[in-house]
Amino acid sequence: MRRGTNHTFAVCAYKESPYLETCVRSLIRQSVRTKIIMTTSTPCGHIQRIADKYGIPLYIREGRSDIRDDWNFAYNRADTDWVTVAHQDDIYAPDYVKEFLKTIQGYDSPTAFVSDYMPIKNGRKGPRDINSKIRRFLRKPLKYRVLAKKRFWKRAVLSLGNSICAPAVTYHKRVLGPSYFTSRLKFNIDWDTFYKLAGEHGSVAYMEKPLTFYRIHEGATSMEFIENHRREHEDMLMFEKFWPGWMVCLIMHYYKKAYDTYK
Repeated sequence: MRRGTNHTFAVCAYKESPYLETCVRSLIRQSVRTKIIMTTSTPCGHIQRIADKYGIPLYIREGRSDIRDDWNFAYNRADTDWVTVAHQDDIYAPDYVKEFLKTIQGYDSPTAFVSDYMPIKNGRKGPRDINSKIRRFLRKPLKYRVLAKKRFWKRAVLSLGNSICAPAVTYHKRVLGPSYFTSRLKFNIDWDTFYKLAGEHGSVAYMEKPLTFYRIHEGATSMEFIENHRREHEDMLMFEKFWPGWMVCLIMHYYKKAYDTYK
């Protein structure tokens, strides 16, 4: 077990992902040492071999695989004040932990840390697609500490779409408490969680520097939800938290065009 900071990367491993080891390597190569654990609800030889190879504790959740339950299990297993629920397909920059620690020092009562991100498509990091560019623009208010602690602005950055990339978030578990993922949504569990987070007292510490690399590929959960139209349904449910019905229809007309960035 690696020790150092009061932070844990909790890797959610699912079945036999060809990207899991790449993700793990990016965590091990952090410039500041931190704790790493791995959790799964789909135990298999592939996951066990990688955990054993890198000396990472592996925790197995009994029961049916479910995004909310899997994330809560990983989050709860971390015994540090701060936890990043790392997604197995994604990569973290070597200075993610270093920048996280430096950034939170400048905030009063931070509830979470959020970084910018870059997409990985066809095996390449970047360039930014239109979706990434729009998300970055929507997050602009979080650059200003006076706004990053205001409930109105924390919710405003989410009102025109999910502007935050889930694996780029580190939660202040000591402040937020256990089992923080309570949303009933499947695809938009992250967006709904960020809406909940925006309502908390305290600041969201933001670093406008790409420290997370989000992989887009055909096997991703995002693709499955687009194809079965569940994403469209859940996107509408989220917009209804911010806007009247006629505005939701107008936003959705344009918002659905962003789905193409996942193809």
